[in-house]
Amino acid sequence: MRLAAAAGVLRPTAALLFHSRSWPHRLLPSPRRSSLPFARRRRHSSSSSTATALDDPPPPAAPGPPSPAPPTPTGEGVETKAARRRRLRESPEGMLRHRLDMCSRDADLATALELYAAAVDPATAVPLALHHYNCLLYLCSNAAAEDADAARRGFEIFAAMEAQGVEPNEATLTSLARLAAAVRDPAMAFSVVRRMAAAGIPPRLRSYGPALFAYCDARDAVGAAEVEAHMDAGGVVPEETELAALLRVNADTGRADQVYRVLHRTRTLVRQVCEATAQVVEAWFRSDAAAEAGVEKWDARKVREGVVKGGGGWHGQGWLGKGQWDVGQSEMDKNGKCQRCGEKLVCIDIDPSETETFAKSLAELACKREVRDDFVRFQDWLRRNGPFDAVIDAANVGLYNSKAFSFSQVNSVVNGIQRVTKSKKLPLIVLHRSRVNCGPAKAPQNQKLIESWRNAGALYSTPPGSNDDWYWLYAAVSCRSLLVTNDEMRDHLFQLLGTSFFPRWKEKHQVRLTYSGRGPTFHLPPPYSIVIQESEAGSWHVPTTTGDDIESPRQWVCATRKTSEGPPSPPPQARATSKTSERPPSPPPQARASSKTSERPPSPPPQARATSKTLERSPSPPPQARATSKTLERPPSPPPQARATRKTSERPSSPPPQARATRRTSERPSSPPSQVPATRKTSERPSSSLPQASTTSKTSEGSSSPPPQARLSDLGW
Repeated sequence: MRLAAAAGVLRPTAALLFHSRSWPHRLLPSPRRSSLPFARRRRHSSSSSTATALDDPPPPAAPGPPSPAPPTPTGEGVETKAARRRRLRESPEGMLRHRLDMCSRDADLATALELYAAAVDPATAVPLALHHYNCLLYLCSNAAAEDADAARRGFEIFAAMEAQGVEPNEATLTSLARLAAAVRDPAMAFSVVRRMAAAGIPPRLRSYGPALFAYCDARDAVGAAEVEAHMDAGGVVPEETELAALLRVNADTGRADQVYRVLHRTRTLVRQVCEATAQVVEAWFRSDAAAEAGVEKWDARKVREGVVKGGGGWHGQGWLGKGQWDVGQSEMDKNGKCQRCGEKLVCIDIDPSETETFAKSLAELACKREVRDDFVRFQDWLRRNGPFDAVIDAANVGLYNSKAFSFSQVNSVVNGIQRVTKSKKLPLIVLHRSRVNCGPAKAPQNQKLIESWRNAGALYSTPPGSNDDWYWLYAAVSCRSLLVTNDEMRDHLFQLLGTSFFPRWKEKHQVRLTYSGRGPTFHLPPPYSIVIQESEAGSWHVPTTTGDDIESPRQWVCATRKTSEGPPSPPPQARATSKTSERPPSPPPQARASSKTSERPPSPPPQARATSKTLERSPSPPPQARATSKTLERPPSPPPQARATRKTSERPSSPPPQARATRRTSERPSSPPSQVPATRKTSERPSSSLPQASTTSKTSEGSSSPPPQARLSDLGW
C-alpha cells in the first residue's frame, strides 16, 4: 500500500519528467511566484533589505527629473566577506543546511525527515534550496534498498521539489535513479538518465550505475547492453565494478560472445582484476556454456595475424577449442611461465608514437598546473643534460622506511641503479630545492654529495611551490628511461593522465626497491605484461591484485581446455595379454616370446606358483645336511694338476676356429625359442661352479628338465 501511494504521488511528476521535452519548472497551475510561501529571496549585495527575486516589476516612476543614485556605503557600513558568510551561516537556511549535512554524514534519515517536516510547516517555514533537497534525497536513496518507506518519502520529496520550481541537477537525478533501482524498476532508472542527457545535464558514471546494476540484478542482459551503449555514446567509461556486473549477467545468461567482448574490454581498461571479479571469471570458465562455446578448428594464420595486429597477448578471433576448461589459481616464475599449465606469457610492446604523444600531453598538463616558465626551464635543462637511462624520485627514496630524509640512502640507490643501466651514466636525481638547501643537506658529507651530483649534471632541484612529481615523471617518459620510485601513483595528479596508456607505461618502466642489510634491492619491470592475456592456443590468464610480485607472488586465474579423453583403458596386464593373444604365431624373433607365452598355460598367482614348486620339490634337508650329502655323493677330488690333466686328456683335439664354426653351423637344428639354444649350450658345457648351474636351471624351466640333483650329477659334481 505504501509503495502504491508513493507511485501515486510520483505519477504526475514522472509523466511530465519522462515525456516532456524539457524540464518542467512546476507541476501545478502557474501561480504567481511571489505567492509561493517558500520562494527563495535574493539579497542585494550592498543592502540588508530583502526583496523577492521573482516579484512583479515596480510601477513606472512619475515623469520628472531623474532621482539621484543612492550613495554607495563606505567606511564602517561596508559588509565584509567574512561577515556576510557568518550572516548566511547563522540564517535559518544556513542552520538547516548545516544540520542536514550532519545527518548526511551520520546517515541519520529520521532526524533529516523531522527537519524537513519542520521546514515545510507554515508555522516554522524555512525556504528550501537545491542543496537541502539533495541531502534529503541522498539519505532516502541510501536507505531505500532496505526500507520501502524511505523510497516512498524520497519520491514525495522530489515531487515537492518539482512543485516548488527548484531545478534539479546531476546529483538530484542520480538520487532519483537510485530510488527507482531500489524499488526494482531499472527502466525508470534508465529513463531518468536519458532525460538527464536530453536536458543538457551530462550524466556521470554514478548516474548510470543504478540502471546498469538493476538490469544486471534482474538478469536482463539486453537492458544492461542498452545502458552500456548509452554510456559509450556519452563518453562515460565503465570501471571494474561495472565491467564485472556485465560479465556476470552475460555469463549467467550464456551469452558467450558478449562474455568474450567484455573480457577484452576489461583487458583494455582494468588490466588486473580484484578478487571478486576473478571469482566471476572463474565461474564463467567452469560453466557449461563456456564448455560449449568455441570452434574445434580455426585458421591459425588469422589467429597469428590478430596477435601481430594487436601488439601481442591477444588475437580477438573468439573462443578457440571446445570442451571443459581446467581453471585454477596460478603463479608466474621470473620469466613469465605459468606454474600450472606451462604457458609462457608475452611482453606487449608500446608504440613509440604513443609514448611521444603522452609526453606532449604530460608537458601541457604540467604547464597548466605549474608555473609555466619554471617547467619550460626544466625542459631546456633536460635537453642539454639528457637523456638519462634512469630517473630517481629522490624524495620517495630518501624517506623510504625512515622518518628523516637520508642522503646516504639516495646515494646507495644512485650507485646501484648506475651499475644496472647500460651506459653506466649517473641517473637523474629530482629533488625539491628545500631539501637541497635545508635540513640534512647542510651536513658536510651531504654537501659534498650534492655538489658531486650537481657537477655531473645529474641533479635537478625543483623550484619552490612546485610539485616535483611532474618533473620526474616527464623526464622518465620523454627519455624513455627507468623510473625508480615506490610511489603507487594513484592520487589525483595521476588520475588526470587517464587509464589507457599510463598504466601500461608504468608497468614497463617503474623500478621498485626494498632495503636489507646488504643495501637496496631493485625489482625491475617483469619480462612479461601483467595484463589479461589470450594465447594463440585459446588459453587465458587473468592477473589479480592479490600479491605484488615483491613481498608475495601475484595470483593469476589460469584457464585452459582439458585434453579430450578416450574410452577407459584396460589394466597393463590385460593390454599385454590381449596383444599377445592376438598375434599369430610367426617365426621372427619378436613373435617367439609371444608364441611361447600363448602355449604356456595361464600362470597362477605368485603364491600358487611358489606353493606348487614347493610341493613338487622333495623336502629340502637343512643346509648342513645338504652340504654333507653333496660332499658324500661327490667323488674324491684329485689334485689340481691331475684334474687339469684329466680334462685335457678327455677333451678332443680342437679343430681350427673356422672348422669349429662350420661344424656348429651344420650341426645346429632349426632354432627353437631363443631360450632353448642357451640351455643346450650350457648343458653340453661342463659347468665350473654352482651358480652357473642354477642359472641354467632357471633358463630351462620352460621345458621338461631333470631335477637339480640329476643335473649336478650329470655335470660331474
